Amino acid sequence: MSLKSIVRELKEMRDGIGNMSKRGVESRRWNGRTKSHVAPDITLTSLEPIQQGQWAHLPPELLLDIISRVEESETTWPARAVVVHCGSVCKSWRDVTKEIAKTPEQCGRITFPISLKQPGPRDSPIQCFIRRNRETSTYLLYIGLVPSENETDKLLLAAKKVRRATGTDFIVSLVADDFSRSSNTYVGKLRSNFLGTKFTIYDSQPPHGAAIQQDSGSSRRFHSKQASPRVSAFNYVVGTIAYELNVLRARGPRRMHCTMNSIPVSAIQEGGTAPTPTSFPQIIDKPFSPSPALKGKGPSTDLNNVNLPKLAVPSQGSAEPMVLKNKAPRWHEQLQCWCLNFKGRVTVASVKNFQLVAAVDPSHNVLAAEQEKVILQFGKIGKDIFTMDYRYPLSAFQAFAICLSSFDTKPACE
Repeated sequence: MSLKSIVRELKEMRDGIGNMSKRGVESRRWNGRTKSHVAPDITLTSLEPIQQGQWAHLPPELLLDIISRVEESETTWPARAVVVHCGSVCKSWRDVTKEIAKTPEQCGRITFPISLKQPGPRDSPIQCFIRRNRETSTYLLYIGLVPSENETDKLLLAAKKVRRATGTDFIVSLVADDFSRSSNTYVGKLRSNFLGTKFTIYDSQPPHGAAIQQDSGSSRRFHSKQASPRVSAFNYVVGTIAYELNVLRARGPRRMHCTMNSIPVSAIQEGGTAPTPTSFPQIIDKPFSPSPALKGKGPSTDLNNVNLPKLAVPSQGSAEPMVLKNKAPRWHEQLQCWCLNFKGRVTVASVKNFQLVAAVDPSHNVLAAEQEKVILQFGKIGKDIFTMDYRYPLSAFQAFAICLSSFDTKPACE
């Protein structure tokens, strides 16, 4: 029997296995989402009975060999969904799959939802594109070079633009039809000030390996009986974006500085590492919705009265954050415009186009070649189609949030 036949049989057996345990309930609940989105990283609690099916009793050596071959053969989406299916068979299969499927930094592949919050590869960028829908004010991030004709593109993240009296919010979700903050699919958000010149990136979970000081009243936001402690109930500041004002209307592209509070500058030094989360907060059976009186309170800060780069509240003794800046373009005399080498990934001139590199002080001992690397590039290729290529130490979520800031109106910066 061929390897693909085994995998096909496993997928058919999965429904039968699911009926033997409470995992079947979870599988049916998430079934519609796994068809077009990354499968949620569901973790069973110790209180839930685990009944293994017949596929759980394969010899460990054979199980490791099967999943290793599947992981090596299916490298891109949608075929890579087979790897996720292997992790959905039973607990033993999932443990082996999570062990074999490496992080994007190690293998350059996106597998589970947590891959979207892990740093990208060091050598070559992960290439994605963003599709904008003006009617619904939504922005969909897909993995791939360009949109495919048969609509088999892999959706990674979705964002919805919500205008407020004092600014704009971009709510980021794992799915394109649920942008509720109380949903299990909520990933984070991007918030702007009134002028659209300063933005804050909020994550639904605290930065990996970092202690974040919370406001004195944040611990009282939810009563202990109202929310499960397994679910993050806050927004954590992980980055800020500031666009330079252009009140004199000087010619030139937009200029921005991105302060990534969750990434230390040591991450791009020789031998440095970036924070790499291993899992999402565990999912509860029923999403919790805070009462209307409690919404809007907590660590969130008003951007109109505060200098954005100082919004983050890291713990004492934390490392200096990494800062990104625009790569300087050159003026093309014949074309009479500013130009950047996007290596064919951007085809339409736009004020939104940009490339970001690390802005480091000479005292940080960062190699010159590392300072020249384009960590994130974003540009237009069609009326509502944009490319987004990111690499280490940014994650897909962080890169997507930075690109979303470019879609907001900025009359004072152009």
